Amino acid sequence: MEQHRRRPRRGATARTLTATALAAAVSGCSGAAATTPDPGPDRTAELLVQVTSVHEETGMTLLEGPVLDAEGGLFVVDVTAPAGEPKVLRVDTVSREVAPVFTDETGAYTSAQFSPYDGDLYLTDIAGGGIVSLAITPEGGEPTAFFAEDVDGAPMQPDDLAFDEEGDLYVTDTTGHDAPVWEARGRVVRIDRDLEEATVLADGLPAPNGIAFTEDYAGLWVSQYAANRVDHLALGEGGTEVAAAHTALHFDGGTTQVDSLAVDADGNVYQGFHGRPEVRVYAPTGEHLATVGVPADATGGLDSATNVAIAPGTTDAYMTVSGADGGFVYTFDALGEGIRQSNGG
Repeated sequence: MEQHRRRPRRGATARTLTATALAAAVSGCSGAAATTPDPGPDRTAELLVQVTSVHEETGMTLLEGPVLDAEGGLFVVDVTAPAGEPKVLRVDTVSREVAPVFTDETGAYTSAQFSPYDGDLYLTDIAGGGIVSLAITPEGGEPTAFFAEDVDGAPMQPDDLAFDEEGDLYVTDTTGHDAPVWEARGRVVRIDRDLEEATVLADGLPAPNGIAFTEDYAGLWVSQYAANRVDHLALGEGGTEVAAAHTALHFDGGTTQVDSLAVDADGNVYQGFHGRPEVRVYAPTGEHLATVGVPADATGGLDSATNVAIAPGTTDAYMTVSGADGGFVYTFDALGEGIRQSNGG
């Protein structure tokens, strides 16, 4: 992949909320967060299309990062696609045709989202430790290496991303995702869109994965992969620091772990999972509203539903589902309308 370097970031990083401060914020609350019972699916999604098959080279396929473009095309990433096979694909949600968009030799892309600033598609590369932007063309995607620097003296393992309204990036660094939960080394990082500054908003986290702004951009929802919980981070003015934080949801997942998440226009949180093919929906105040699963006869060969995209201005929802049977897109009727926070990440 030809990499075009942009001007280097200005340098200094800032750690504004440590794990100790997070713990203090949680313990300072008047009541502990309730443990979420296993509700079981009460809504069944419908199969839209099979996108991928298990790769012989990697022994699996894993779809992530669903995001819709202005024409309604659904872009997904295949995290485990080997070199030369499509790592970004576009699904026509009407014709159900699947087309390759981009591949390279080394990247492992875990999320995708269009920037409100330049309109390019941004990908997190967990293997390379950086972020790549793609200018989407009729021929595919033209890549640019957007960010590949250490942050606060340490490399990132970027997992998911969210854009604020100005186009600045908020990224989960899932470093430590394969380590015990008590060795928490993950971070939430803010990257200025002009590469002038990378700021560590929170660190010492148990492998953060999903990230999405609240519907009013006042805060962030962050799912902690190694702790099976979702945290709420209230942001200070300008979004450059965390003003307060607390644990918002706990999950009794067993071997299942929380993955990516999305937020609709009503503020509802759609939490995906690695380990079971379902998505749970919660009100912003924590009430469980729905659990979306796949048909019972499909569960044997599927073991993840990583994330959801909801078409802006509609309740047309698409979730990425994967397992031994391959990688699929399923569709269902969302509880609220789609906005940027429910379109990619």
